[in-house]
Amino acid sequence: MHHASPLGIELREAGSSGDYAHARTLFAAYAASVGRPDCFPGFEQELLQLPHMYGPPHGGLFLAFKDGAAAGCCAFRARSDTDHTNACEMKRLFVLPDFRRLGLGHLLVTATLDAARISGYSCMLLDTLSEMESARALYEEMGFAAVPPYAQSPIPGAHHLKVDL
Repeated sequence: MHHASPLGIELREAGSSGDYAHARTLFAAYAASVGRPDCFPGFEQELLQLPHMYGPPHGGLFLAFKDGAAAGCCAFRARSDTDHTNACEMKRLFVLPDFRRLGLGHLLVTATLDAARISGYSCMLLDTLSEMESARALYEEMGFAAVPPYAQSPIPGAHHLKVDL
């Protein structure tokens, strides 16, 4: 999947080693922006295994570029360890501060939802923190609704959301 716009915005699914290098940089910036190490158990291992964790056929990782610069990311993966049937989980939605307010978050979430739907999932889960107000507003706009925690060890203060696909 590869989309370009006249505004210098490009959205594509990660597939090359260069794409995954951009994703690692964006994931690290995301983790640093959250500033809560308890939110990222096993993060170093995750960064080493991006194609395995978020690649086809059970997942996807999308990158947004603005004028050729990596600006944002969003990923999904299978989540079979929940009470939700045929579920996947959205992870790592992030747009660098210099590229916010351009609609990149909306584009990334839309691409992620579409890919999960095409992959045959029935619903998408996610968790987010109270302080992530912009992301929570976007999730609500995109149809996500609150559900009880689906993770084994939920992070204190996390909100758990779900949307049917």
